[in-house]
Amino acid sequence: MVSRDQTPPAFVRLAAHPLRWRLLTALATSDYRVRELVHLLGEPQSLVSYHLRLLRGGGLVTAHRSSFDARDSYYHLDLERCTHALTATGLALHPALRLAPTPPPATATPRLRVLFACTGNSARSPIAEALLRHRTGGHVKVTSAGSHPNPRIHPHAVRVLREHYGIDLADQRPRHLDTMAHRRFDHLITLCDKVREVCPDFTGRPRQTHWSIPAPPPTHVLDHPATSDLDRAAMSDVDRASYSACRDMAAEIDTRIRYLLPVLAHATNSEIEP
Repeated sequence: MVSRDQTPPAFVRLAAHPLRWRLLTALATSDYRVRELVHLLGEPQSLVSYHLRLLRGGGLVTAHRSSFDARDSYYHLDLERCTHALTATGLALHPALRLAPTPPPATATPRLRVLFACTGNSARSPIAEALLRHRTGGHVKVTSAGSHPNPRIHPHAVRVLREHYGIDLADQRPRHLDTMAHRRFDHLITLCDKVREVCPDFTGRPRQTHWSIPAPPPTHVLDHPATSDLDRAAMSDVDRASYSACRDMAAEIDTRIRYLLPVLAHATNSEIEP
């Protein structure tokens, strides 16, 4: 007998509202500011803000201040949280409806070209480039660039990728967005609020996605061969904070990359279908 007191899971209660579902659908494709969501959905800002607060309260959506304009906030759909919520929802309905806790592995053909962009091309975008290449086995043509490239890759970004992902970025140098001006891309992914405002138009009008990810703090660790042998205990507080921030940033980017893979695979399959 079904209990009369049984209520739907929290995810169902949140997502079942038509406007909240439209917000989730929009944020599944990119991070957005409130005014952009108002434009996309064609609804009053007060109504959009109200439902965003409910989604944030339910843990499905996060928000943080824009690094370009602190008066703005970017909203992000936590797909990992959604995955676990959907798994719990399925189990609440029937034990057989157990969903995989992570997105399925996906591959794509070399025809897809992806560009990651941030301001300095020293941490966020080269990390994303390296992780996408790593997770697709090199089957996606991926590169990265910056609007104002730094002289070198952030030393903690190099260290985090080597220690946690087995990827070596030691010989890579930041690139300028201008060097990409005449290249064609299928996907343009900006990881910096500032570069999103100045990113040039590219031939072929690539699909644009924004991942609003704060830059890691600076470090006093020198970019020399001995850096990888530094003992964490000998690092300054600033350097430890910078290393931890780079590690957490790489983990967030890696999560986003994992959820990007099925999108790339779907785009590839759509291209080859008759």
